Amino acid sequence: MIVDKVKWGIIGCGDVTEVKSGPAFQKAANSELVAVMRRNGALAADYARRHGVPRWYDDADALINDPAVNAIYVATPPSTHADYAIRAMRAGKPVYVEKPMALNADECRDMVDVSQYTGVPLFVAYYRRALPMFVKLKGLIDMEAIGEVRMINVTLHLPAKPEELQGTLGWRVDPAVSGGGHFHDLASHQLDYLEYIFGKIVEAKGVAVNQAGLYATEDTVSASFRFASGIIGSGSWCFVVPKKQAMDVTEIIGSRGRISFSFFSNTILHVETDTMVEDFDIPNPPHVHQPLVELVVNELRGHGKCPSTGETGLSASLLMDEIMRK
Repeated sequence: MIVDKVKWGIIGCGDVTEVKSGPAFQKAANSELVAVMRRNGALAADYARRHGVPRWYDDADALINDPAVNAIYVATPPSTHADYAIRAMRAGKPVYVEKPMALNADECRDMVDVSQYTGVPLFVAYYRRALPMFVKLKGLIDMEAIGEVRMINVTLHLPAKPEELQGTLGWRVDPAVSGGGHFHDLASHQLDYLEYIFGKIVEAKGVAVNQAGLYATEDTVSASFRFASGIIGSGSWCFVVPKKQAMDVTEIIGSRGRISFSFFSNTILHVETDTMVEDFDIPNPPHVHQPLVELVVNELRGHGKCPSTGETGLSASLLMDEIMRK
């Protein structure tokens, strides 16, 4: 389906939509945010007022069936992603869904099946595929700035959140709502992006445990994986380390050098070869979703393709399920 202007409705106008994503739908060319929905009508009305959105709802079906809305952004927690996305696609509305794509790979597969059956596009908000620093990184890999890539090491160690230490737990560590805790929330970005630049991961093994007992989901995960190209990788995720031991470093080792960078902490690419050492500091835009939203809008208007689809989102969820042995 081709539209002249994409008119968005948001299901779930919570914190992520305040700065990271919501304004992007207004600022992207040929795009407009025309309606928002939240189960708490007063909060939906407040969001609409503050962001200049003409209509608000407290019922998802009312927004989905609004004739002024021709595309849906699902920004609720993962437990409702599949339900809302499938309802929207069956109503003929393209969907841009938050990550992780759903609770598990089975739900993701259901979403992809509906997209294929209806012919309605499905996109996933793995926005690092379009952020400037990560576009630069892909360019460096494609031009073999460090030669042929041999291996990748991912380290993400973070302290427990203060509220978790006090027994106040958010939805991200409720497996019934999030699907898998902080690993599911953060490693999904990393695994998705690594497959984007290095191709399919064909084998993954992991060990996941709960060491601190702060919540029901695993807090420490170790994994090894192999790409179809022969590149091998490893990952270490721990969300209960001391503050001084926090670490967010991914290292790409090639035949002629190495690149190190952070997925979440900064926007610096550190490149080392036998002949040079250089840092590229490439800041994020004010609204980190905007570059990917622009690619989605362009595709819906018949120009180009967005690289983050239901199929690629499913692949990331399959990897997480395999690592977590689900």
